[in-house]
Amino acid sequence: MNSVIQIKNLKKHFGSGENEALIFDGADLDIEKGSFVSLTGASGSGKSTLLYLLGGLDRDFTGDIRIMGRSINGMDDKQLSDLRSFTMSYVFQFYNLVANLTVEENILLPIELSGRKAKDYKKQLEDILEITGLSSKRKSFPAQLSGGQQQRCSIARAVLSEPKILLADEPTGNLDKNSGAEIMKLFKRLNEEKGITVLQVTHSDECAAYGDRIVKLCDYRLEDIV
Repeated sequence: MNSVIQIKNLKKHFGSGENEALIFDGADLDIEKGSFVSLTGASGSGKSTLLYLLGGLDRDFTGDIRIMGRSINGMDDKQLSDLRSFTMSYVFQFYNLVANLTVEENILLPIELSGRKAKDYKKQLEDILEITGLSSKRKSFPAQLSGGQQQRCSIARAVLSEPKILLADEPTGNLDKNSGAEIMKLFKRLNEEKGITVLQVTHSDECAAYGDRIVKLCDYRLEDIV
């Protein structure tokens, strides 16, 4: 198996003593390159926590997490920052767009913040604007967009640099059913056309069905739903 994410014997808890809340207890997971995985489970079970762990945003765990074959356990802050800048990207439930920047400027923002030159991404920008259906909105500001358009902008921002892995945390949570379906179709297109591995957290059975694999977080473990 050509895995891009490998989790072995993951253990994680919050608090201690009587206030301890167990999140993972020996969880294992392999995610293959180019797959589209939907992660489901009860509210508060730790689905979002898993995404934070994968990106090194939360480092308080035991076990082994490997991204593209490299263990994140021993990575320093610079290496983890590079991992999030060049290998994986996040899409959240909230769009987190900068209000006084245009669509185009919002999409290019991570490139510029990482010290890269926006002009070097001209082709990628045109491509992602077309894929996300935002070409005609490139000079618009977030307040001039619908919720679905704002989320498409945040997705375009996340995938402009063509990351290997896209982590999505309830990406349709703030959208109506039709807009949510549009976002899921966009993820599917990015997965199939760009080869981006997608791991999405969702409560929606309809959204989960867009994945080619569904994994459930239950009893502190990660299990495939057959």
